Amino acid sequence: MSKSRIEELRETLDRANKAYYVDANPFLADSEYDRLMRELEALEAAHPEWRDANSPTQRVGEMASGSFTTAAHRVPMQSIDNSYSIDDLKSWYARCRETLEKAGRLASIEPLALVADPKVDGVAISIRYERGLLVAAVTRGDGEKGDVVTRNVRAIRSIPLKLGAAAPEVLEVRGEIYMPTAMFNRINAERAEAGDVLFANPRNSTAGTLKNLDPKIVASRGLAFMAHGRGEAVAGDGKSLPASWWEWLAFLRSLGIPTNPLAARCNDELDAERAIERFDAVRRTLPYAVDGMVVRVDRFDLQDALGTTSKSPRWAIAFKYPSEQGTTILREVAWQVGKGGTLTPRATMDPVLIAGTTVRHATLHNIEEIRRRDVRLGDTVIVEKAGEIIPQVVQPVVERRTGAETPIEPPSACPACGGAVVQEGPKLYCTNPECPAQFRERLKWFVGRDQMDIDGMGEKLVDQLVDAGLVTHFADVFRLTREQLTELDRMGEKSAENLVESIAAAKSRGLVRVLAGMGIRHIGASAAKTLGKRFRNADELLAATESELVELEDFGEVTAASLAKDLASERVRRTFAELAEVGVNLESPIWKPQAATTSAEEGPFAGKTIVLTGTLETWTRPALTEILEARGAKVSGSVSKKTSLVIAGAEAGSKLDKARELGIEIWDEARARAELDQP
Repeated sequence: MSKSRIEELRETLDRANKAYYVDANPFLADSEYDRLMRELEALEAAHPEWRDANSPTQRVGEMASGSFTTAAHRVPMQSIDNSYSIDDLKSWYARCRETLEKAGRLASIEPLALVADPKVDGVAISIRYERGLLVAAVTRGDGEKGDVVTRNVRAIRSIPLKLGAAAPEVLEVRGEIYMPTAMFNRINAERAEAGDVLFANPRNSTAGTLKNLDPKIVASRGLAFMAHGRGEAVAGDGKSLPASWWEWLAFLRSLGIPTNPLAARCNDELDAERAIERFDAVRRTLPYAVDGMVVRVDRFDLQDALGTTSKSPRWAIAFKYPSEQGTTILREVAWQVGKGGTLTPRATMDPVLIAGTTVRHATLHNIEEIRRRDVRLGDTVIVEKAGEIIPQVVQPVVERRTGAETPIEPPSACPACGGAVVQEGPKLYCTNPECPAQFRERLKWFVGRDQMDIDGMGEKLVDQLVDAGLVTHFADVFRLTREQLTELDRMGEKSAENLVESIAAAKSRGLVRVLAGMGIRHIGASAAKTLGKRFRNADELLAATESELVELEDFGEVTAASLAKDLASERVRRTFAELAEVGVNLESPIWKPQAATTSAEEGPFAGKTIVLTGTLETWTRPALTEILEARGAKVSGSVSKKTSLVIAGAEAGSKLDKARELGIEIWDEARARAELDQP
């Protein structure tokens, strides 16, 4: 029983990490996530024979988004352990004192000073300055590497692009990018008026904005920044750096970098407790969302002495305030269809006042959570705001049941399109890849840079095309004419002509790009490449059996079974047929015969790990990646000792520097063209 529970918890937490860090669409409240993590940690401690290096307890988060290039953090960006009680805070403080005293780093009569800093609820970022100039900004990602969002961060006004003369040689500032509450409310009001889907909360809105490929949109959304940590720092030129976090905050402010003015220096844990109580009285009046306070040991030398675990520093703890709760009656459950086809239950309840706002709707997460908590229609339920933002049904008040309550039944058909619904794990999915409820978002993904790469077809244009009824299937994109496009709002003749040319060029992208863009469950860029190497074209893929799919590299039984079912469905087959009808190339450019060793496997790129950096004139990065992988190479997003070669274009940055430090072979674009026999 313990082993099955461990596996269940790992699967749930892995999905929660991806939903939070990749998709910006969390389905677990922070407190629920922490509770499940603590349960998993306890079970793994009790059963060391079932420990796994890939368990969520052994890492910080999930993979970086595929929309941006990735970069490794010079100093890992770790998470901070959470606490929900003052007793936990006092226990943490006692452990710190005991460790430092035993190590001879702190006298028993010497105070252990702390700093309590408001925990802004946003997106963690690492901003790197070299010689006072902003050179890179990277999201936290999995803690070891993240998305490079430098161009977007430069659009945020509260982040200085240039520091003063006192700036050190190298300075990595860690902090939180967030959306002020007033801006969040204004954007949602505008989206409601336009009939667009509303953002769930400021954190999700911030994450979605940072993932936008247009810095102008980032600039228009009023994002802000506050520093809360440090990464690599090199003083240089005989300069010295502060010895404590409190001094570091003053140092950052002197450089023009925002810090939170409500941070407080504390002599001991009693002082920290009072700071937490004071902040509790004002936190709801702030113009931005917060979800607690971070309490840390002030002196850096003592932080170093305390060290870290594999995922968290021992010298800091995050105190989170208890969520406010209310009691009401659950009247109805509606199933909403997300862009990935997920059916999410949304509760409608009698109005209840929680944390100063009236709540009528709340999430029930998924069908398995409904069953596990035994929530029924007509129940008196406890509702809280997860992170004080997302309302959720916590549990039913069983003792108030009258016998009139009824079970919540999952839908047998998609409420948006009537398509088949299947359950995978704890979630329900609509299997129709062109379901209208999810098609708009799927289309934005399909035409994106790393999929069909249709230049000029951004989110706003996709919305116009769908609203006008010009595109109802993927194939409709390739039927668009210049005349149709010029009838759209703000589409000029030249823009329409350029877009038609871009659409025509996209027809030749090949099977791998088509597969990566279709939004078939479990099939992203990596799985699409695996399929492209095995199957020559769409016809061969559609004829594949489940037993053939399960034998593929990195394909498990669940993925193989799901894909086999999707490939056999009438809708997926019709999508391929319609794409072929409009002239989309469904041949795989990276297909390899199985019988013999290919030239790619024998060539100069076979088995090499290659990193691309800088701006390339001859290729886009995805195009060059496909060419190199077709010749047997592995293309990585970060430079390490395992890197065989770096291909550097114009304005190459830290990756090129690291390659030089490690003595890795470096080619310019001309050398790459010559080796690839490209003109």
